[in-house]
Amino acid sequence: MASINLIEAFQEFKDAENIDRPTMMKVVEDVFKTLLRKKFTSDENFDVIVNAEKGDLEIIRRRMIVEDGQVEDPLAQVAYSDAVKIEPDFEVGEELYEEIDLFDFGRRAILAAKQTLASRISDLKKNVLAKKYGDRVGDIISAEVYQVWKKEILLLDEEGNELILPKSEQIPQDYFKKGENIRAVVKKVDMKNNSPVIILSRTSPEFLAKLLEIEVPEIFDGLIVIKKIVRDPGERAKVAVESYDDRIDPVGACVGMKGSRIHGIVRELKNENIDVINWTSNIQLLIQRSLTPAKITSMELDNDAKHANVYLKPDQVSLAIGRRGVNIKLACELTGYELDVYRDTEEEEEGFDIDLDEFSDEIETWVIDELKRIGCDTARSVLKLTPEELERRADLEKETIAEVRRVLNEEFEKE
Repeated sequence: MASINLIEAFQEFKDAENIDRPTMMKVVEDVFKTLLRKKFTSDENFDVIVNAEKGDLEIIRRRMIVEDGQVEDPLAQVAYSDAVKIEPDFEVGEELYEEIDLFDFGRRAILAAKQTLASRISDLKKNVLAKKYGDRVGDIISAEVYQVWKKEILLLDEEGNELILPKSEQIPQDYFKKGENIRAVVKKVDMKNNSPVIILSRTSPEFLAKLLEIEVPEIFDGLIVIKKIVRDPGERAKVAVESYDDRIDPVGACVGMKGSRIHGIVRELKNENIDVINWTSNIQLLIQRSLTPAKITSMELDNDAKHANVYLKPDQVSLAIGRRGVNIKLACELTGYELDVYRDTEEEEEGFDIDLDEFSDEIETWVIDELKRIGCDTARSVLKLTPEELERRADLEKETIAEVRRVLNEEFEKE
């Protein structure tokens, strides 16, 4: 028989993993049954036999042999005189199996069938890819950088599937070159023009959570649970953990001996500072822990408004706020409370205080910066220290210190 060679089409199936053979057979059968319906109006008396190994197929037509002149349905019946032309031994009442030459369908119909088959295969591969990565959302994968563009990076997985890492999902310090292997978490699978687009992320909290799960066996085993993660990618992250086993210190387990477990994650996240804290349902204690590394002295809590006024010593204020306000912003996200930070000094009980920047017209900027460096950012915080302490801690001369104290004292005397 002159059969159509489908090796190329079948090869596409073989290259696409997870497409099982029954699905493949069904698709090929559907395509050629459509071809049969177009030519014969029905496919009921036809069997499509697919040989996936050889890459070809056969179409067998089944008809019942009836007496001459008694053919009522030409699709299901054949006259005895026509049957014996094919095989002389046939008798009335037997079933005739006849192989259909595919070239009888015509060149155009065969070409259309191949195109339809290729299209169905392509759709199946897309569905398989979408399902594969849809099931892996939240998992870490490793992929190779194939192309670097301004707004995104194109990566290829081990099967050659294309993945996208947008600029918005990259850590600000990330810099990748073609051929480099990078790790990221599968964020979502979008459909664009009926094709799946797999979006990866290195900035999502899930990426940090999965890295911790890899590095900390207790998390993987479920002995330690990550309650919440908040991040400012590349800058700082706060991880609240809880242990269901009283014998396990969750923070110590996550950090590891001398930071051995956390160091690898910090490197992966481009030196992002990671604060691991113990989770608690006591909101006051949680707020206190969330502001680490700062130590607070007191707090006013309004649970209804989800607001807290936090009081700290002057040298702890900058630690609580953090660079560009990152620390307090993450603390707010972690606790769900709006936090306001205030200085808490004994002198404040005696009266008001003045920020050192208010004296910039009388005290040189570099002197103010030097005083801030040692934790003195208000007038009273400077006056609280003796001249000897200021000289010892700050890089200032006696005369400069004396002049600064004079200016600050005069301001309070005016009041």
